[in-house]
Parts: sequence; structure tokens; C-alpha cells
Amino acid sequence: MTRVMVAVVTYNSAADLPRLVASLPAGLEGVDWRLVVADNGSSDDTVEVIRRVAPQATVVETGANLGYAAGVNACAELAEPDEALFVLNADVVLERGCVRALLRTCSSGAVGIAVPLVTRSDGVVEPTLRRRPTAARVLAETVLGAHAGPLGERVAVPVPPRAIDVDWANGAVLLIPADVRLRIGKWQEDLFLYSEEVDYCRRVVDAGWRVRQCPAARAVHRGGDVTTSPLLWAQLITNKVVHVARWEGRGAAELVWATLLLAQLVRLPLRRGIHRRALLELWRGRRVLLTGVPTNPAAPPEFRRRIPVTGAIGGRA
Repeated sequence: MTRVMVAVVTYNSAADLPRLVASLPAGLEGVDWRLVVADNGSSDDTVEVIRRVAPQATVVETGANLGYAAGVNACAELAEPDEALFVLNADVVLERGCVRALLRTCSSGAVGIAVPLVTRSDGVVEPTLRRRPTAARVLAETVLGAHAGPLGERVAVPVPPRAIDVDWANGAVLLIPADVRLRIGKWQEDLFLYSEEVDYCRRVVDAGWRVRQCPAARAVHRGGDVTTSPLLWAQLITNKVVHVARWEGRGAAELVWATLLLAQLVRLPLRRGIHRRALLELWRGRRVLLTGVPTNPAAPPEFRRRIPVTGAIGGRA
């Protein structure tokens, strides 16, 4: 039986943890598993809650808000060579048999990342599947939004649901087999938040594996505050430029930067602070973003002091 490390990254997640932990026995039914939690310097009682609701869990306190990728890496450092890594946001709830179905999806050796069918709390399917970002796809998404269809990044879940391969999937819930984890290595910590799963999935696909959604595996994701938080929205938008710069080169990054800048500008009349902040961060960060270096507007000072920033353009083996 494949062993699984459940890797949960927390940051002020006390309210979500009891629901997640309560769902783990059913979600991992029939699976040999253990729980490791990396807490990124929560200021609430997250650590106390996890020790109360899951006393058997291993808790790693990183000491600061170092971002999602750093939290995943902190958990993965404790993994045994034969353990698959099951990465989870704290605001996820698993349905019965979720992980067993994901393990079956990976059993042939062709799948490097397996993800469940994810719904929101109201039962609506969450659009977690994506094509890899290119200048043309970013432009289509910017102009047409959810109506971009095959021209954009978003991949619609087939109706009725069936297994589907994609370029990348949202990092809130995904399973990485042990051999893939060992081959691909660490997540890119200098991205802080957003695009880190895009980068990781791209490395997996480029190494010859597939990213596959398994409809027999189900999970519910509450979702974050990216569409209401100016700092998080700016983080998301600027990291899109960084990703394209690193993987597609400066020319493509310049087109993406200009497209995203225009998108924020035309949305200013909506009087939503997220677009104003993203516009500011794109404009003042242009020089470094186009070289593939993240500006990380949402990151706290301790992140910048402790995480080295890399800026090499081009894919990683």
C-alpha cells in the first residue's frame, strides 16, 4: 500500500482546521497516512487548534509568513522516500475515498499529479483546471474573461465529469507520487503566493508526466480572499508576468505585462481597490518583473529577509 504524507500549510487558519481534520479519516479511508502541518507564523491560535484536534500530527513552525511554497517544502523535507505527498489548503474538506481514488489515478506511473473534482461550499464546480499561461491566453482571458473558452487558460470540466489531463491545476489540493516528488524537487519559494503551483506542474509535465483530474475523487474548497484583497490581487497579477518571463522569455512577458496593465486600467471605473493596487505594482515593478524576478507585494518583510529571490529566465529541469 502506498504511504501518504498529508501536507497542510496554515496561516491564521484556526477557523478552518476542525472541518479539514474531521474530513481526513473518510477522505483517506483505506490509505496508510500521516499528517504534517507547516504553520507560517500564525497570529491566531492555529497551532493550538491543530494540536487539540489532531494531537498525532507533526507540526512544523516556520517562524514567519514565508508563503505557500515554503510551507509545502517544509512538510516535504520530513517525507520518507516512499511517501506520496498530498498537498492541502487548510480550507479544504475531503469527501469519502478521495485519496484512494487519486492513488489509483497515479498507479500506472504516467500521472505525476492527480487532483480531485473540486466544488465550492455551494456545490458549484470550482474552475481549478488550466492550460499553461502564454501571452495569447492571458490576452484572451483579459478581454473575454470566463468566456474565453479554448482561447484562454481555463479548462471546463466535462459534463458528465470524466478524467481529463491539463497543464496545471490549482494547488489547494493535489497528490504527488513519491517518485515524482523526488525527481522534481522543491517548490519555488521566492514566488510567495500564486504561480508556484503553475511552475511546479509545468516542471512535472515537462519531465514527461501528466496532470490529471480524477472525477471519482471529490473535495470542497472554501476559497480565499484574492478577489477582495488588493495586496493578494496584486500578488496574483504580478506573478503572472514573472511566470511568463521565466518560461517564455522577455518578449512574451512584455506583452503579458502590457495586457494586464491595460486590464487593470479599464477596470478602474469599477472602483475596486484590487485593480488600482495591481496597476500600481505592475507599473513600478516593471523592470524587475520582466526579468522574471517577483516583487511580492503581499509578502511581509520577514519573507524578503529569509527567502532568496532567483531571477533566471527559462524552464527548470
